[in-house]
Amino acid sequence: MIDAAPRRENRRQERAVKVRCCIVGGGPAGMMLGYLLGRAGIHVVVLEKHADFFRDFRGDTVHPSTLQVMDELGLIDGFLNLPHQRLQKMQGMFGGETVRIADLSRLRVKYPFIAFMPQWDFLNFLRESGKRFDSLKVMMSTEAIDLIRDGERVTGVKAKTPDGIIDIEADLTIACDGRHSLVRERAGLEVEEIGAPMDVLWFRAGKRENENESLFARVDPGKMMVTFDRGDYWQCAFVIPKGQYDAVKARGLPALLDDIGRMAPILKPGLAEVKSWDDVKLLTVAVNRLKRWTRPGLLCIGDAAHAMSPIGGVGVNLAVQDAVATANLLASKLVSGCPSEDELDAVRRRREFPVRMTQRMQVVVQNNIVNAALKPGNQPLKVPLVMRLVTAVPWLQGVTARLVGLGVRPEHVHSPCSAGN
Repeated sequence: MIDAAPRRENRRQERAVKVRCCIVGGGPAGMMLGYLLGRAGIHVVVLEKHADFFRDFRGDTVHPSTLQVMDELGLIDGFLNLPHQRLQKMQGMFGGETVRIADLSRLRVKYPFIAFMPQWDFLNFLRESGKRFDSLKVMMSTEAIDLIRDGERVTGVKAKTPDGIIDIEADLTIACDGRHSLVRERAGLEVEEIGAPMDVLWFRAGKRENENESLFARVDPGKMMVTFDRGDYWQCAFVIPKGQYDAVKARGLPALLDDIGRMAPILKPGLAEVKSWDDVKLLTVAVNRLKRWTRPGLLCIGDAAHAMSPIGGVGVNLAVQDAVATANLLASKLVSGCPSEDELDAVRRRREFPVRMTQRMQVVVQNNIVNAALKPGNQPLKVPLVMRLVTAVPWLQGVTARLVGLGVRPEHVHSPCSAGN
């Protein structure tokens, strides 16, 4: 059971909480894994350092692979009742030419579309859905600040709460605390950097009633931007060369907005809502992966194990796939204690191939499209041959749709559901 017992009292009370599994980080990987383990009857606590799930930037493209998982869990009807927009045909402008990137309607799946939904709605939905499991506890405003060890074995985390410091003792600790994972750092796990040539400026522009456009991406000489229709506003991602934020800022906000307005005339009226640099958030893009995902008593998944490029919007969905695979492989073993490190490493062995293949495809796009788009100068852009082929051959649009929407070796829910759940 989840048990809290006083340890000692002073000016800051310390407590000890004992659980079977402690998940650090309440993002897509952490909340999905918490739900799956709670559903299996495993006593699990999820730590989220913020008071809510609202962030300046959170990936919010929910792909068919994740929609399938929600369906397998019996959650899909409630999930799709939340406000969202749907995308099937992904089109772009490349150097003034229209290109077709993918057509998800060609997928033979139950939900052949991408759902655009603010990530905080997704995470709140998982938290509310998980409240029916007595074995699951989500602790908001609770930040892991260090690992607890017994020799070489990780036996939990020390966490900061609004009421003071707390020791969370766990048979298994799972790091889902993102690309800047403190747990990963404290465990001394080595990160292999793959690199990305860009960063992203993230902002929203107002949208007039009945204003619609099918374009998803725009690429002009020296510039690149992606726009998402959010119903009552446009969510925009303006791509800049890696490390050039200060140079962009030095040109001034009017110059940036002028560039954006020329690229996407439909945005011009709504850009008035971008009043200062406070309305523009910098996303520093990283592509990396761990060489080793485990220590005794510890496992890393999601962005803590492999940071993805925003290309394809696959980050949320790979995190969910990691969570499903982790529950499939470990839930039954957690019933009797912490799995061995070799059993924990089965998660890496299962998920490393999809991660490597996805990152490899992202690097190909970076090298052949992003680098060309961000190259200084005004040389006319030529649509790459592969993009011309995809645009011209409809069945190829189904291939790209499968890579984006389902990914490499999608996971399905096989973890147990305890009696009463």
